[in-house]
Amino acid sequence: MSYRQARYDEPLVFEMDGEGSAPVDVSSVPKKLRRERLQIPDLEEREVVKHFTRLSQMNFGLDTGFYPLGSCTMKYNLKLMEEVARFWCATRIHPNQDASTIQGSLQILHELQEFLVLISGMDSCSLQPAAGAHGEFTGLLIAKAYHESEGENRNEVVLPDTAHGTNPASASMAGYDVVEIPSREGCVDTEALKAAVGKKTAVFMLTNPNTLGLFEPDILEIAGIVHDAGALLYYDGANLNAILGKTSPGRMGFDIAHLNLHKTFGTPHGGGGPGAGPVTVGKHLAEFLPVPIVRFDGSEYTLDYSLPNSIGKVKNFYGNFNVLLKAYVYIKHLGKEGLERTADRSVLNANYLRSRLEKVLELPFDGRPRKHEFVLSGKNLRAKGMRTLDLAKRLLDYGYHAPTIYFPLLVDEALMIEPTETERKSTLDGFADAVERILEEDLETVKRAPHNTSVSRVDEVSAARNPVLSWKTMTQK
Repeated sequence: MSYRQARYDEPLVFEMDGEGSAPVDVSSVPKKLRRERLQIPDLEEREVVKHFTRLSQMNFGLDTGFYPLGSCTMKYNLKLMEEVARFWCATRIHPNQDASTIQGSLQILHELQEFLVLISGMDSCSLQPAAGAHGEFTGLLIAKAYHESEGENRNEVVLPDTAHGTNPASASMAGYDVVEIPSREGCVDTEALKAAVGKKTAVFMLTNPNTLGLFEPDILEIAGIVHDAGALLYYDGANLNAILGKTSPGRMGFDIAHLNLHKTFGTPHGGGGPGAGPVTVGKHLAEFLPVPIVRFDGSEYTLDYSLPNSIGKVKNFYGNFNVLLKAYVYIKHLGKEGLERTADRSVLNANYLRSRLEKVLELPFDGRPRKHEFVLSGKNLRAKGMRTLDLAKRLLDYGYHAPTIYFPLLVDEALMIEPTETERKSTLDGFADAVERILEEDLETVKRAPHNTSVSRVDEVSAARNPVLSWKTMTQK
């Protein structure tokens, strides 16, 4: 195969030797604050550029290949957004400046709030949460504050077995007991939901379309069941890509929604960097949002801290401004029609790729059309002596990142594939061709893959049991 990753014997930046620079006068720094030596090399720009360029050539990214990681919407990020985010007027402001000196920035935040309210079909928005899971946690705190204001002690969060893994984690962190209900043909079992909800239920968490890529046909009935029990309906926005301009959480009866800007609105995803998971709510929950909220009185943008029932801040200042700015640019660039085309193309791409791959891998839960993603089962690979993991590793040798594997748990040997709207037909065909070829390859070749990457197959058990997560950890071993 022609795909190859670079392989450099590249040291960590901490291991690189710097040539030193002119001594710095630190006499004015109190002795107790001085350090004799920093574990940071003093490198020239040229060496830093070479180092990080080499690392990029040993890595896989959206700028170089197809990244069909199901549930995560790893779409290509427009370089326009990166350019705007580096404008001096965006990078040289400080959050402690008086509001009168940052009117342009506040205008962007206010307009983004309004965009997200409109897109989600809700009434109010907070931009503070720094990630999707952080948005979940914030939404659940809002739900708790709401029920307490009603004089109710509800301590359970109900969710389906197709839920994202962060849902039960966020619920537990917020102090709730988690109740899981089974699916029926891949969607919510309404009879199981009726049996599960009651006076203890605070929230039912759901994403629609769900993790299998199926749109919940009984969503209005689900909303009625939840509300009749006095509970709130929470929308996990991970799969919003599929319904942009078609419908919204508000129209489906949800009370709270978090929106992953790094999934739906094209800001960079992953790598441990800053994210954003704004929360939108219905009118009955607006008073509980984190403060401040950006307001506009017709002549001036202000920061409103006057919500007496607010859950308080969940993030310093007003959220990750740089990430919010990129999402603002994305929405303004595409406009209403462009966002709707995003949904059209993401659903078309998913169903085209599904139609090709279901010929060689099993499609659970009948042949209903999927939305933005789909889940296949690799259980038929066992007859060949292979596993889903082997197929995923071998795909790297063809220049394709693996899809999500072994999730959701209700599908045996699962492959969860989301092509997103940013990939062309030839890329989807190439991916499907690669899967078909791998299934016909020599077993040992597949089981020892990947062969053409900078790092060969890792010992995943040892990596999980003995993680080395920092330079400090490494130096102590």
